[in-house]
Amino acid sequence: MSTVTLNSGYEMPVIGLGLWRLEKDELKEVILNAIKIGYRHFDCAAHYKSEADVGEAFTEAFTTGLIKREELFITTKIWNSDHGHVVEACKNSLEKLQLDYLDLYLVHYPMPTRHNAIGKTASLLGEDKVLDIDVTISLQQTWEGMEKTVSLGLVRSIGLSNYDLFLTRDCLAYSKIKPAVSQFETHPYFQRDSLVKFCIKHGVLPTAHTPLGGAAANKDMFGSVSPLDDPILNDVAKKYGKSVAQICLRWGIQRKTAVIPKSSKIQRLKENLEVLEFKLSDEDMQLIYNIDRKYRTSLPSKTWGLDVYA
Repeated sequence: MSTVTLNSGYEMPVIGLGLWRLEKDELKEVILNAIKIGYRHFDCAAHYKSEADVGEAFTEAFTTGLIKREELFITTKIWNSDHGHVVEACKNSLEKLQLDYLDLYLVHYPMPTRHNAIGKTASLLGEDKVLDIDVTISLQQTWEGMEKTVSLGLVRSIGLSNYDLFLTRDCLAYSKIKPAVSQFETHPYFQRDSLVKFCIKHGVLPTAHTPLGGAAANKDMFGSVSPLDDPILNDVAKKYGKSVAQICLRWGIQRKTAVIPKSSKIQRLKENLEVLEFKLSDEDMQLIYNIDRKYRTSLPSKTWGLDVYA
């Protein structure tokens, strides 16, 4: 598995398996199959409400000798409602995952919201049916909590998720421990080249969540358009004898982002790993750069009563 060295000194595999929207009854089988196929990087979050099930799969993998803990790179994320309780939220995730430490802990969104209970990850609305955003907690306070998880030995590397360029720059200015990773939506229809280049310039590894534009799942959930249907990407895929998904992932890796696609199907899991075995030409990379639509496909604010990207 190809890896990149983070600014914290640790190695992170450039391809991971995203665990959002995987069904509870398939999680264990998917994770165990993924490990057998060669996956070493798993991307979880408290808000996916599956950490306990994921933890059972990891424990089975460790106890049966399938793999050792130190061979895996495991990420999870703190939810908006726990920004004022970072260390407690981290310990709660570790307990559910049945782990002693996390390889990477991310701030899921740069937006504290009303707290209910540790690890419950609510998105509580106010009387106006709009997300109840907490304006008393600064993102610097949240980051100081993240840094504490490192000093306590709970976490090896810390990072950001869904931060824009402004907020990433701000974190670089106030942080004592720099963010090792910044995870955000990016794919051929939403390339965010300035954010990718800014992160790379400042030693933060950009990681693409939704690297396939959410495929059918985001079409169904948010009504968005998938780049997998794009005619140019389909032409490039035919040229290389690959799937459009493989072309999107390979493009992401060649522009120096890590990628964390989600799949539950063994064949797709294998295909996603196979992107390490071929390379796109400079001409085809440029062809894909030219189809950017600046089009976000992941729109959680549809259930929050406001556009948090406004």
